[in-house]
Amino acid sequence: MTTDFQAWSHENVQRVESVLQRVLPGTDIAPARLHEAMRYAVLGGGKRARPLLAFAAGELAGADPGRVEIGAAAVELIHAYSLVHDDLPCMDDDVLRRGKPTCHVEYDEATALLVGDALQSLAFQLLGDYRLADDARVQLEMVKLLAAAAGSRGMAGGQQIDLESTGKTLTVPELEFMHIHKTGALIRAAALIGARCGSLGERELSQVDHFAKLIGLAFQVVDDVLDAESPTATLGKTAGKDAMNNKPTYVSAMGASRAREFAQQLRERALGALKAFGARALRLQQLADFIVLRKF
Repeated sequence: MTTDFQAWSHENVQRVESVLQRVLPGTDIAPARLHEAMRYAVLGGGKRARPLLAFAAGELAGADPGRVEIGAAAVELIHAYSLVHDDLPCMDDDVLRRGKPTCHVEYDEATALLVGDALQSLAFQLLGDYRLADDARVQLEMVKLLAAAAGSRGMAGGQQIDLESTGKTLTVPELEFMHIHKTGALIRAAALIGARCGSLGERELSQVDHFAKLIGLAFQVVDDVLDAESPTATLGKTAGKDAMNNKPTYVSAMGASRAREFAQQLRERALGALKAFGARALRLQQLADFIVLRKF
């Protein structure tokens, strides 16, 4: 096994990209415009951080990568749907995503709404179409994990809190509560679904979950810093949008320098959660570094 993270991540990004290419309906299938827009929203872009977390946790748990890739694709479909809906005029009203026009700009608002709906449905179809665990109860747990992460007590709830917080000043604990839901819930689901494709005890699963909770927060802190400091061309999305929309962020709450320090502290705590696994957790450790030290 290569210890080269870049080679490992490239291989697994290509792997999940291939699965997404395969499971998304083709543009030759009616309704062609919807299927074209779904493929536009999902394929050929993004860091694929959530699928990589699933693969890394799956590797830790000794899972079959052929099973993990389906769970990873399901999580990425949920993430892609959330981006399409977040960019709509009724939400963040953004025109650029992953370096190209957002889905509603490239197509239209109604189509973008349906794209999000269809991607969410497809994610759960994948979890039913393929065997990801020997025990059906474990696979059902994966379905519940993803549903909870996407719902009102997860990502959708976090987005509602975000909308209600515009123009307000939030404390760091209030920001954490929002982002544990909005960003962190799906990141935790990605890691746990990957881990459940293999064989880990409940205590070990709890340690993976704790790692993912901490690194999910770190992911958001770094996002806030990059939004404030990086140009649009580097980000692939509109830079400075949070400040323009008067949204509370870790940068507005504590300043960019303190936010960077906070991200490092979260990284150290996340790595601490993996200590009991030793070398088995190499990929999760490398991902923690990638998430916190990234420049884009």
